[in-house]
Amino acid sequence: MKRSVLLSTLALLVVALGAPLIGSTHISLARALSGVSPDREIFFYARLPRVLLALISGAALSVTGTLFQCMLRDPLAEPYTLGVSSGSSVGAVIAISLGWRLSVLPAILGAAVVLLIVLGMAMEGRRLSSFTLLLTGVTMNSISFAIILFLHSIASFSQSFEISRWLMGQLDAVEYSTLAWMAAPVLVICFLVTLRAPEWNLLAVGEDWATSRGAHASRLTIFGYVAGSILVGLVTALAGPIGFVGLIVPHALRLKLGADHRTLLPCAFLTGAAFLGICDVLSRVAIAPSEIPVGVVTALCGGPFFLWLLRTKRRSLWL
Repeated sequence: MKRSVLLSTLALLVVALGAPLIGSTHISLARALSGVSPDREIFFYARLPRVLLALISGAALSVTGTLFQCMLRDPLAEPYTLGVSSGSSVGAVIAISLGWRLSVLPAILGAAVVLLIVLGMAMEGRRLSSFTLLLTGVTMNSISFAIILFLHSIASFSQSFEISRWLMGQLDAVEYSTLAWMAAPVLVICFLVTLRAPEWNLLAVGEDWATSRGAHASRLTIFGYVAGSILVGLVTALAGPIGFVGLIVPHALRLKLGADHRTLLPCAFLTGAAFLGICDVLSRVAIAPSEIPVGVVTALCGGPFFLWLLRTKRRSLWL
């Protein structure tokens, strides 16, 4: 465990220190730290905030993917499976259509509404039906997408452009104060989730097994979905719907490290942050000086991975 966490931490540090120095314009770290200069402006106000946003978003999405794969006991599950991200996207698109400057609260409210609908449909007495959760999630994805298309069709030209750009998943430089209030709940939620790692291990085997070992399966499941929805809502509000991070990183780590969430969750947090940081670098340099939306990069990486996973899903990872 210690070695895996140490290597993941090292990977994150390398990305965090190196990513702000890479871009279409070459800059020197020494000049950036030596006083007023163009390099300083680029480093501290253009690249560093964007890299930090990528790291926070990647960590949040990866931890959420780990949770959903555990609770659904399905390696194909990820933060967008339950339609929560789509609901968050609807909230953010409504905010853009109304001309609001901040879309964070509408995005979180959208995620919360979809979560309540999905959980309400899936509750069978005191138990949650994973099958109903998946079906309801797929349905809510379709409904949310239809709402987004409708809002897009009636939006003005400038709003339509902003919506299109946002829907592709785009990391931009934001104010440090915005990063601070985003990082605070992400770190707290991820810490609380990791504290319950032994219970996630029980739940990954099955709800009956977890209950027989003293865990309250339904409460634990609801906690996991609420925590994951808040994380996804925060990321979606600021960066748009960035897919596949919550699929690729947890599954790859599970293949390498096993299914012990005491190791898996902290490594998913660290490796997910590094992964999206690398994707952001690729989005900035692949066709420099133009940029590719980071959501496109993660989709190009995640699409083939998802197909491979479907092809090889003959051996259960939960046995």
